[in-house]
Amino acid sequence: MVVKNRRTFTIAQIGADFADAPFGSKLKSIDYTPDGVPVIQGRNIKNNRFEWNNSLYVSEEKFESLRRSHCREGDLVFPKVGTIGIAAIMPKVEGRKVFLLSTNMMKMSVRGDIADLRYVYYYFCQQNVRDQIRSSAGGSSQPIFNFTSLKGFEISLPPIEEQRRIAVILSGYDDLIDNNTRRMKILEQMAQMLYQEWFVEFRFPDHERVRLVKSEMWDIPSGWKSRRVSEAVEIDPATKVPREGLKPFVPMGSLSANSMLITEIEYREGNAGSKFRNGDTLFARITPCLENGKTGFVQFLSAPDAVGFGSTEFIVLRSKSLCPEYVYLMARSDEFRDNAIKSMSGATGRQRVQPGCFEKFRIAQPPETVLQSFQCLVCPIFQMIHVLNVKNEILRQTRDLLLPKLITGEVSVERIEAEVPAKTV
Repeated sequence: MVVKNRRTFTIAQIGADFADAPFGSKLKSIDYTPDGVPVIQGRNIKNNRFEWNNSLYVSEEKFESLRRSHCREGDLVFPKVGTIGIAAIMPKVEGRKVFLLSTNMMKMSVRGDIADLRYVYYYFCQQNVRDQIRSSAGGSSQPIFNFTSLKGFEISLPPIEEQRRIAVILSGYDDLIDNNTRRMKILEQMAQMLYQEWFVEFRFPDHERVRLVKSEMWDIPSGWKSRRVSEAVEIDPATKVPREGLKPFVPMGSLSANSMLITEIEYREGNAGSKFRNGDTLFARITPCLENGKTGFVQFLSAPDAVGFGSTEFIVLRSKSLCPEYVYLMARSDEFRDNAIKSMSGATGRQRVQPGCFEKFRIAQPPETVLQSFQCLVCPIFQMIHVLNVKNEILRQTRDLLLPKLITGEVSVERIEAEVPAKTV
């Protein structure tokens, strides 16, 4: 059944407060600063949601000079090049309500008397709509969805109450995903705090009873050993991966800058690249991925003896005398990454970590009893993060299956009461 009383509008008719990217050379690379006003980029959007990793910034003065390219909480934003066909709603960000569009972004708000913001957002989340936008770019190697294309894009709308009901159902899935994502972030922060407390500040259980002694690196607890990380961790260990058959493959884009999660896993033939198994840490070796923090923990393989492979630009770290969780948390630390960054060499823009850097980085190897106690605490945390991520994948798949059926009216929502929040963002 298709929803009746639909009408077709252009985005120009249902939109308001449009804003395009800074024109021409008004925003250059030299304008970016280490902090200040965040600049919204296409890479801030993943799975049609915002991720605030590695944002660019400009000064307040530059921001004020580009008023026509401002973006606010609740705006719908679109990339103009690259990953065209995706959209996202600017979320609420603590301490900031106005942002700046990058040179390849555009935004709009929605007239609430004609369209529901969340419905329009979900309309653009449909795969067939993304495909339609990409095909309209003419199949070029660098497809462009410009301001004119956006305003002229047509969208079919049911009555406003119907839109709100559909948006309520779909946003329910996203609310669950967001809640799980927040839980995963808190869990990982807990694990990182435990690592810092126990193995950097040496405040492990009963540490008061253990005196500090001198070592090659600094004062460490009595009974602990100062070791090179290469003595405690295998660097790119030999792992057999058969050439035949489809196997999990992890490209660089599957790693997060601030989380252990490895997402959007592919399946490929062959075995060229880095090779890993569950419990390994994948550490980016190339610029700018290393500086950005791309590091992942492998726990998605289906069996204890299962193997996978991935980008040649990963360094695989595997515990020898520590535990897998310790290795990942160490690789996430600023000290470990800074040591690797200092060793980088090669052409500008393609610099890579030198293996010798792991000979220079030292750790305090804890006794087995301390290590076991630590693993007992953090292993369940890692497992829960994995479980929550699997749940999120199921929620996304269910939402994406339901999405076109709701938008086209194949699934009726007439009996559903729409709970519309005061501000639909």
